[in-house]
This record gives sequence, structure tokens and C-alpha cells, in this order.
Amino acid sequence: MTDAPRLDGRRTARLPGSRTPEHTGATPGTRAGATPGTRAGATPGTPAGAPATAPEAPAPAGRRPSNATAAGRRTAPGQRATFGHGTAPSGSRTPRGARGVPGWLWSAPPVAVLALVFLYPLALVVQQSLTPENGGGAFDAYASVFRSRAFREALGTTVWLAAGATAGCLVLGFALALIIAFVPFPGARGVAKFIDVFLSFPSFLITLALLFIYGTVGMANGLWTDVSGTAGPFHFLATPWGVLLAEITYFTPFVMRPLLAAFSQLDTAQLEVASSLGAKPARIVRRVILPEALPALAAGGSLVLVMCLNEFGIVLFTGAKDVTTLPMLIYGKAILESDYASACVVAVVNIAISVGLFGLYRVVSKRAGA
Repeated sequence: MTDAPRLDGRRTARLPGSRTPEHTGATPGTRAGATPGTRAGATPGTPAGAPATAPEAPAPAGRRPSNATAAGRRTAPGQRATFGHGTAPSGSRTPRGARGVPGWLWSAPPVAVLALVFLYPLALVVQQSLTPENGGGAFDAYASVFRSRAFREALGTTVWLAAGATAGCLVLGFALALIIAFVPFPGARGVAKFIDVFLSFPSFLITLALLFIYGTVGMANGLWTDVSGTAGPFHFLATPWGVLLAEITYFTPFVMRPLLAAFSQLDTAQLEVASSLGAKPARIVRRVILPEALPALAAGGSLVLVMCLNEFGIVLFTGAKDVTTLPMLIYGKAILESDYASACVVAVVNIAISVGLFGLYRVVSKRAGA
């Protein structure tokens, strides 16, 4: 063994006959002809001292390598590749508990509560309408109610009040929504926020407010009496027109809310272009704004129609004794006359009309994207 000179002047031991890096031109720690940091015959990038492996032949185009995992590890022929730690035998299944609870178990509790609270009483109403306590056929109660004049008048009053209130809400709601959305004035944003709050008010609260203003002893009649010395002329709240006014006042925000949402998505560039071309405001509303607002108008009008058909509090609190709607007829038959079979028949008719109109509302809302 002799000492070989180093660049720093010190000498290092070497075996006789061995070659130094200076003689071979290789990088220290490698063998001749090998890439620095690798062994001879090893793939470039393999650390020195690692066992050499033969390079794999590339897989044919369109085929995936077999028995290989996503990390590049190989698996035995009898094992299945996994993305976690280790491998799983082929043919093994994931435990049932790992898949989670079946979906029907999650839906069973709310369905059971709904059936107990709503569907069961509704089934009792339908059963009572078909099997009256005083005997008779299954549809005798229906025939008796349909022949009665009170039912026909209540149905007609309900329909025309609902239709009139819906039309009034559409006209008034569209006009107010236009002003709030396109006419700048101080407090417009606050008014829009108040509309959202107004939707949470109960219907009888609006009726009481109208009674304080237009009632027999309300502010309007009191002011008239103080000025003229005669009795006030405002007594219309106890008539169908008073009920109609109260319903329009209460349900108009239900039309304005979807309209304001539709107007907020309207491209203002269309309005600017129409105005620059000399179009009048009425023409802009008719040709530009109204087509964009039709889906929201249809959705809001359908909702108001359904709610007006089932309105009970407004008619009751106005004190309109001559105004009998289907909900008022149900109340009179069940509570005042104790005729439960007739009351159930009217209730079934009212439910059928309401469900049909609600289905129409859902279809219109889906097409309108509301």
C-alpha cells in the first residue's frame, strides 16, 4: 500500500494497482464510465451503493402497466394495488360500515314526522268527508255540499277576490319595483330592505293597521267628523272591497321581491342604448324591462294567487260579515254548525285547488329560475 498525493498536499493510502480519480477522470465516489452519484449499469439518479435494476421496457401505447400502483410500486400477482399503505388481496370487499349509513335511514325520521303531523290529519279529513257520521253513501256529503248555494257563493267569492288581489298586486308591485330599482331617490336601499322585513309580518297586523285608519272609529272618520261635524264616510272595510284592499296591501311585497331580484340582473347597457336611440321611458319599460320581468311576474303572481285562496285572517279581522270565502265557510261549518262532514268536503276542495295552483307556481318558478 502506498500513499497517493491529494490536492491539498496531504497524502492518502491506496492499494497497489488501483486507479485514482486523477487517472480515470471519473468523479470521486463513482466507477469509470458511470454517471456521477450512480453505480455502473444503474439508472441515472440512483444513489451510489443502491442495487442496480434493469430498466423496464416501455408499455405499449394505449395499455396501462400491470401490477403497478400509482406510486410506481409493484404488487404480487395475487394482490390488488391500493393507494394506501400496503396491499389488499384481490376479491376482498370494503367493510359495510365504511360506506356510511344508507340514504333511506337519513330520510326516514323526517318522513315519519311529516306523516304523523300532517299526512295523518289530512287522511282523517278525507276519510271523514267520505264516511260521514250521520250515515249515507261515500259521496253523499259531496253531492249535498255541491248543491248548496252557500258553497257556490263562497267559491265564487274566493275566486274573484283571489284573482282581483293578484291583478292588483301585479300592477302595484311592478310600478313600485320600477321606482325603487330605476328611479334614484334617497333611501331607496332602505325601502328595499323594509320590503324584506314586511314579508315576515302576519296578515292580521296589516288589517288592524287599516282598521285604525279607515275603520268606523278610525283616524280618517275622526278627522272628517272634526272638520265637518258629520259622521265619516269611510265604512268600506266591512265590504268585499275592503277585503280586496287589505289583501293587495299585504301581498304586494310578495310580487316586488322577485321583481327587484330580476331588475338587479338586468343589463343597464340595454337601457342606455335604448335611451340614446331616443326611446321614451314608457317604450323602454314596454320593450326592454317588461320582457325581462315577465318570469318574475308570473312566479310572484302564482304565489299570491295561492295565498289569497287560503287567506283567513284578513277576512276575519276586517269584520266583513257578508264576505264568505272557502276558509270562512269551513270555519262556519265546523265551529258554528258542527257539521264536520260538510266542513271536510269544503276543506278537500280547497286543498285540491291549492295544490293544483301550487304545482303551477312551481312550474312557473322553475322556468323563471326563481
